[in-house]
Parts: sequence; structure tokens; C-alpha cells
Amino acid sequence: MTVEPYYDPAVRAAIEAGPPVATVRAANLEKLRRIGAEANARQTLSDAVQRTDVVVAGPTGAPDIRLRIHRPVHANGPLPCLYWCHGGGYVIGSPEQDDLRFDRWCQRYGMVGVAVQYRLAPETPYPGPVEDCYTGLAAIKANGAEFGIDTERIGIGGASAGGGLAAGLAHLVKDRAEFSIAFQLLIYPMIDDTRSSVSSNWDAVPVWNPASNHFGWASYLGERFDTADVPPYAAASRATELAGLPPTFIMVGSLDAFADEDIDYARRLNHAAVPVELHVYPGAPHGFDGFAPGTAVARQARRDINEWLERMVTPNG
Repeated sequence: MTVEPYYDPAVRAAIEAGPPVATVRAANLEKLRRIGAEANARQTLSDAVQRTDVVVAGPTGAPDIRLRIHRPVHANGPLPCLYWCHGGGYVIGSPEQDDLRFDRWCQRYGMVGVAVQYRLAPETPYPGPVEDCYTGLAAIKANGAEFGIDTERIGIGGASAGGGLAAGLAHLVKDRAEFSIAFQLLIYPMIDDTRSSVSSNWDAVPVWNPASNHFGWASYLGERFDTADVPPYAAASRATELAGLPPTFIMVGSLDAFADEDIDYARRLNHAAVPVELHVYPGAPHGFDGFAPGTAVARQARRDINEWLERMVTPNG
């Protein structure tokens, strides 16, 4: 007997009332990038947060990197920081898509947000994007005081592919041992290139279906795709040594293609003595907090994320 996975009725109604969710493929990639950029431009932001773009030197032989820095206007002194990798399946997106997120968080928690513009696949496959993220983070660790950042209180995070980049970045930071990070916030992270779990093969998922997932990973990994030559810096689920990673928050919906890989990663972090908090939201598909923000399950997810983040960035929190 085939059983369809549970789908939260309120989330289903909200998604069905909106525009159709496209499968991401080469033929529509530029269109989807353009639609995303146009949506970013329509955001209404407060003037209580100052947004400044700075450019830092890129990895050796690579272009410079743009960092978008968000800081509450009336804050004083060095502030804790969340360094952020945007989502978009490794193939779409820009730092501007998280302007509203930091407009809220920076005011609420008296923190700085730094969003990195990494190079996108398929034009730049692994390791380019994660090396961009590492190089930008290293620049903030070294020079953050110039931007009013407490460089001992920098965490990393991201959503979807951004969560995957953040998870890979955490392994890169740990293994290179050039500096440390305080925490990692992973929102439905995209971390398993093998796409071998039950949830990753559900055709029933309404957002980021198996075909989109195949395209995203194939674009990001290039010649490494579907081979054994994929390091944990590219796909964190490949990691065998998880001990020593920073305190971690993972959230995912039970109807997300990434549900199985995220739950399993949290389990293995726990076995490695990493402080990890896992939240699984029943009947919620990928991106539910964005597609259906007014639903009860989305409001609960935001409360959980906010409460954990507040503990991370508040002294003695």
C-alpha cells in the first residue's frame, strides 16, 4: 500500500493560492533568477537598520566577494554577528533576499548580519561557492571590528542550499583550524548529494521536487556529481568526523525532501557530542515559512528559530 505523506491543510491552501511552484532546470534558470531579483527589489524595509555593501578580496585567482552588512542604526559597541549564506539550490539567489530577515533580527537582538554573495552554480561549481563563503567569513573574523562586530561572537547560518553551504563551511572551519565559530543555524539545509533517502524521492513534495534536487546537485558538484569523490565541505552528510562542530540548530518540515537527511544529520551530531537542537514540523514542505508565513506551523517555526538565536547572541543567554 502506498501512503501519501501528511500535508498540513493550512500550508497546502496557502501554497495553492499562490503562483505555481516551478521545477528548476537549465531552461528556466535565468528566468527564475530574474524573478527572484525583482521580488527582492519590492521588499519594504525599515530605516532602523543600515545596510552596507563591502567588497573583500576573493579566494586566490577568483573574483572579489561582496558582503552585505546589516547593523541596527542606534546600536553601540561591538555586536554579535550572524554570517549568512542565502538559499536557492546552489543556482539562484543573492544576499538581498534575506534583507527582511535581518531587518527584523538586527533590531530585535542588537546584532549584525553579514550576508555573502557567493558565486552560483553551474557557472561556478564546488569548491568555488564554499571557498567564497570561507574567504568572506575569514575577512569578517579578521576585520570585523571595523564594522562594530564582536569577532568572538560570530555564528554562521543559512537556509536550504545556504544551510548546506553553512554546514559545509562549519566543517571547513573546523578542519582548517584558522579560527572558530560560535554556532550554526541550519534552516532545512540541503546536505545530501546522494538523494538516496525516502523523503528525497517523494514526488508528492510541492516545493523542490526530485527533479529540482537533481539539477541543483548536478550543477553544484559538476564532474563530482554521482561519484564517491564528494567531500563534507560540499555535502555535509558525507562527513564522518562531526565532533568539535559548534552548537547547532536544525529545522525542517516533515514534507520536505530534505527531512530524512536533516534528521539523520542531527542524530549524528548528537552522537558526536555536539549540542544540537532539532525541530521537525508536521506536514510542512520546503520553504513553508516563506510560502505560508501566516500558518500556525510557520509561526511556530519562527518562534523556535528566534528563541534559539536569541540564546546564541545574548551574553549568558
